[in-house]
Amino acid sequence: MMMLRTIRLDPSDTFVFPQAAEPGEWAVTGTFLFWGRDVAGLTGKERAAFRSGFVGVASLGFSTLVVAQPIRPDERTAAIDSLARHLVDRLGAPDMDSARAAAAEEIAFAASLAEHDEGTLVAMHRALADGEIREQFRTLTAREKTAGADSLHATARAFTFHEEVDDGPEERVDLIDMMATRK
Repeated sequence: MMMLRTIRLDPSDTFVFPQAAEPGEWAVTGTFLFWGRDVAGLTGKERAAFRSGFVGVASLGFSTLVVAQPIRPDERTAAIDSLARHLVDRLGAPDMDSARAAAAEEIAFAASLAEHDEGTLVAMHRALADGEIREQFRTLTAREKTAGADSLHATARAFTFHEEVDDGPEERVDLIDMMATRK
């Protein structure tokens, strides 16, 4: 079985979000953190977390990107238990049985988003539309080397951005270029 795991390609999550997830945590979308909140009134780091943050189940910290990785059954059980404990301790779930059921649903949904080749990166865009929270997911996959491409060009464009939904134009992200402009 595959699951989403947080990944940090640069330090930006540590200053963009109120709390960054640690790299390597199992992750869920975390939309439940925004239920019942005035999403339209969010500002700053909270708004950034709403727009693009996956949530690490160990810390409830945010991560811009997650990666599809295999998960063992014991790791899945531990992730459910960790998330359930947060639901009780920090979010007011009435008991561990209810929290565990909700956590299992969140983990199952995250696992459905990880049904890609191992190492595929997943990004999310979350928005409020017509009073409802909507999510769009995109994958970043390694680009295959094309015949005749020089080695510098092949390494400079390690990932391409592929739209997973049919209602918008294809976008591309050049992570190497983004990192170079941050220096």
